Amino acid sequence: MEVGAENSERHPEESESALKTFEMTDSPAGAEAQRPTWSGRLEFILASVGYAVGLGNVWRFPYLCYSSGGGAFMVPYLIMLVLCGLPLLFMEFAIGQYTRIGPVHALAKICPLLKGVGLATVVISFVYSTYYNVLMSWALYYLFNTFGASLPWTSCNNTWNVIANCSSGFPGNATHLQSASQQFFDLKLLEKTNGIEELGGIRWELFGYLILSWVIVYLCIFKGVKSTGKVVYFTAVFPYFILFALLINNVQLPGAKNGILFFVTPVWSKLFEVKVWVNAAAQVFNSIGIAFGSMISMASYNKFNNNILRDALIVACTNSFTSILAGFVIFSAIGYMAHIHNLPVDNIATDGPGLVFVVYPEVLSTMPVSRLWAPLFFFMLLCLGLDSQFATVEVGVTFIKDEFGPRILRFLKREELVTLAVCVLGFILGIPHVTKGGIYVFQLMDHYTAVVSLVFLAFFEVVAVCWIFGVPQISLMVERMQGKSPNIYFRVCWLLLCPMLVLCILTTSVVQYTPARYGEYKYPVWAEGVGWCVSLVSIVWIPIGAIQEMLHNKGSFLQRLKTAMTSSIDLDAEDYLPEKQNPDNSVSETLLNSKA
Repeated sequence: MEVGAENSERHPEESESALKTFEMTDSPAGAEAQRPTWSGRLEFILASVGYAVGLGNVWRFPYLCYSSGGGAFMVPYLIMLVLCGLPLLFMEFAIGQYTRIGPVHALAKICPLLKGVGLATVVISFVYSTYYNVLMSWALYYLFNTFGASLPWTSCNNTWNVIANCSSGFPGNATHLQSASQQFFDLKLLEKTNGIEELGGIRWELFGYLILSWVIVYLCIFKGVKSTGKVVYFTAVFPYFILFALLINNVQLPGAKNGILFFVTPVWSKLFEVKVWVNAAAQVFNSIGIAFGSMISMASYNKFNNNILRDALIVACTNSFTSILAGFVIFSAIGYMAHIHNLPVDNIATDGPGLVFVVYPEVLSTMPVSRLWAPLFFFMLLCLGLDSQFATVEVGVTFIKDEFGPRILRFLKREELVTLAVCVLGFILGIPHVTKGGIYVFQLMDHYTAVVSLVFLAFFEVVAVCWIFGVPQISLMVERMQGKSPNIYFRVCWLLLCPMLVLCILTTSVVQYTPARYGEYKYPVWAEGVGWCVSLVSIVWIPIGAIQEMLHNKGSFLQRLKTAMTSSIDLDAEDYLPEKQNPDNSVSETLLNSKA
């Protein structure tokens, strides 16, 4: 979770706009010695795990695994985790813990030329939070509907059903039919129109649940980590109890073995497809949350000599373990459903939200004690989503407090109202997603934010840190904190493998670019243009920051460029030594109350 960025020499009163963020002066390390720290190691680990483990672990990884070679996909996935995911997570932890500031100021110090990447991470996190909470409203809608007399997606005898093409089970190859759960999702939950051109009116039930989801988020973060740090003990741990309970239940069902075998059986020929390796790298990258800025900021509240290598291993391994565990849970249930309806497993497996809001509800309705499993499953989805939502919302909240705090507080008086203002703005921007054509808006936003924008930001972050700032400097950071330099494995990954892998992902994404789609629906040209504008909202800060830095510097073009590529971090500053830190100040008490 993003928990702040500070620069004690630059007063927020001087900020006239977001662009002023680029005009930062360096602050001595000693000025930030009073920065609060996490109250305990477990709190930091749970916050990081809660942020990394989200809904994508439940719906994206299982489908991606089976469609990319089953068990064979684990080979490129684990290779990418070891060569890309773990080293970059370790790198972000090192940057945050050493500089003791958030991503905006940390990246500006590391590479002034690409300081716009820091502000871009704040923008992309906020944009992401505006539509991610819509998923929470869907989970709440399903959760409350499990307490009725019967599960409403189990039959075709409801007012919203089109009986002529409704099937009480999965229709298989009968393409003119829809399952009852699909019609509940399309016709009851969404009241889906024919396209983004027909937004229709607001779905008032979803509107209410969206308000409720934002209220939950606000109540969990309005006191900062003083409240969030306690909530995460439950929201980060509870989903594992449900996942293990579902797995134990599912493996005893008939057909579960076939579903699991379908999930893990290797198709070795898939390893020769470039797309499979790119998918593996992208899954590792997106799941851990590289380039969102939250990992840097959370680590900035660690004690100076905290063992970040150990923490990076725990977070990366827990994230991957959860993905694999979710795969067994989902496909054991899908195997059972295929057995019940006498269909091939691949006729039931699907990607995206449909897996947990269409397929799994249908599975739950046929399970023994379905009235118990259904609410537990949707409550688990709510917990998984809330952890990630806390982090992305706090990115924007803490940036505003650190940059513009005193000026805003003259009007709002209380810091809790700053958080409320951010939540209200996020809610307003999320309203288009709860219209009758909102699913098309959601898919468009997700494609151009979580796919297109994130790849660009990740590439420039890796270039700024690994190549311009340099591996020797990163190694020295780690040595000052841990007492020993990172081994050759991490240095080689930072110098060659991580930049090259990210470059390959970016290149492949550009070469193999496909427009956003929702099922068979193709977006009109103007909608694609809107999608690219959404991407540019975050990406544009990178060239703006570079231009501003070049204009600000003196001398010839090459002299200005050299200055812009020179880090302002003093790796020899004695104030960075552990004895200069204040490890007794607890972040749980003062985290979001600190002023820039």
